[in-house]
Amino acid sequence: MATPGQPSASVPGLRRNMVTICAMTATIMQALDTTIANVALPYMQGSLSASQDQINWVLTSYIVAAAIMTAPVGWIANRFGRKRIFIICSAGFTIASVMCGLAQDIGQMVVFRLLQGVFGAALVPLSQAVMLDSYALHERAKAMAIWGMGVMMGPIMGPSLGAWLTETYSWHWVFFVNLPFGIITVLGLIIFMDETKTDLELRFDWFGFTALAVAIGALQLALDRGEQLGWLESNEIIAEFIIAGIGFYYFLAHSLTTQHPFIQFALFKDRNFVAGCVFMAVMGLVLFSTMALSSPFLQNVIGYPIITAGLLLASRGCGTFVAMMLVGRMMNHIEARTLIVSGLGITSLSLFYMTGWTDQTGVTEIVIISVVQGFGFGLVFVPLSTVAFLTLPNHLRTDGTSMLTLMRNVASSIGISLVISQLTQGTRYTYAVLSEHINPFNHALQMPGVRDMIDLATDKGRAMADMMVKMQAQIIAFSYDYQLVMIFTACAIPLAIMIGSTKATLREQSTAPDHAVME
Repeated sequence: MATPGQPSASVPGLRRNMVTICAMTATIMQALDTTIANVALPYMQGSLSASQDQINWVLTSYIVAAAIMTAPVGWIANRFGRKRIFIICSAGFTIASVMCGLAQDIGQMVVFRLLQGVFGAALVPLSQAVMLDSYALHERAKAMAIWGMGVMMGPIMGPSLGAWLTETYSWHWVFFVNLPFGIITVLGLIIFMDETKTDLELRFDWFGFTALAVAIGALQLALDRGEQLGWLESNEIIAEFIIAGIGFYYFLAHSLTTQHPFIQFALFKDRNFVAGCVFMAVMGLVLFSTMALSSPFLQNVIGYPIITAGLLLASRGCGTFVAMMLVGRMMNHIEARTLIVSGLGITSLSLFYMTGWTDQTGVTEIVIISVVQGFGFGLVFVPLSTVAFLTLPNHLRTDGTSMLTLMRNVASSIGISLVISQLTQGTRYTYAVLSEHINPFNHALQMPGVRDMIDLATDKGRAMADMMVKMQAQIIAFSYDYQLVMIFTACAIPLAIMIGSTKATLREQSTAPDHAVME
């Protein structure tokens, strides 16, 4: 058995395989919960006798708690030991999930979702750190491909699994489904994982953490509730943005002047890690914003039932799975930046085709574009996860994984808020423009075939015209949103110049002894 603090990469047999399985189950469990509960909200609202604003706190409480508690994961793991914290968080998340399924009213549900977010925040960064420690440097690409499947597949499969569980059983099973994953994770970690070194003298920067927590919490609240409250028309949203700005200012001012800052800024001296953070933010924004658009498009515009829409969205996961199976081997022969540029290019191309989607778009085209887009995501995610830790010292690894997770979470919230806000405003604006042309003086409406179907002199004709205009306004607004995400993705491609050469580094590491590369 490895001694405390020694990575388990030196035992590449059963122990490493079991630790890998545990890290994957923890990742899948947490990643699923970011999206699986969304589709069950209407059912939960009636069962818990909650208003629309109250039921939205089921999502908001989880998002805010997870965002705040992601930042201190590195310090907590270094102070108390990674294994101990991983087990506590996995068990806590599982228990909180069961309590969510047993909740009797909206107050209990929000409290248990807060606990889910608190415990779940550590699962993804700790699982990534465990995977990085369990594999030698020249095997990192393979390890990140395995780990990335859980991170990427969870949000993609979440809506379809949530819909199936809700329709087949009840919304309670959306939370109970975490129980088997949690039991496997906790037992496996207890038996197979080795503890890391602890630093009992490590001091906690309470002021820095409080400032950052207030800033992130206020920003997440503003992003999550902005669309409901009208953004800057609401005093609450304005106040939250002001509080977030003040919090970030005090955090940066304090961190740059104290000897022991809450965030180890040595992370950002590593060029590859900074590039990884940038592209992780890009991926978080693109992945979650397209997911936020695709589901309502398939359901509201084309008219698919929720389970069918979920299955169609799951086809994106097939492309991601294939890419991740291939890219681990490809990185030994192709530069990481080349793969990232190719993945972003493929993603941009898929978004370009999605700008032409209408209510008449067929299943075949949707599936093909979704698979291609998922393949592009896979080409980006594995190389950037590998690059970020290629040259980062081992003692900064846990802090690095928590920072990457935080970047992805904040970027995904920003992306979802932007596209949903643009969709709502774009639909209203386009509807207003199109409706100006619906009048008796429009010669197109006087054509024989059209006049019989849309007779503005009758209530039925006016209702038909209004329905058609609303549908077209939605289609155009979705097209503009896909175009916006496409432009953002394409603009991120030149940033690949930030990434240094990786092929030579990986080749050197593959010939070095394991004990040398792990130090």
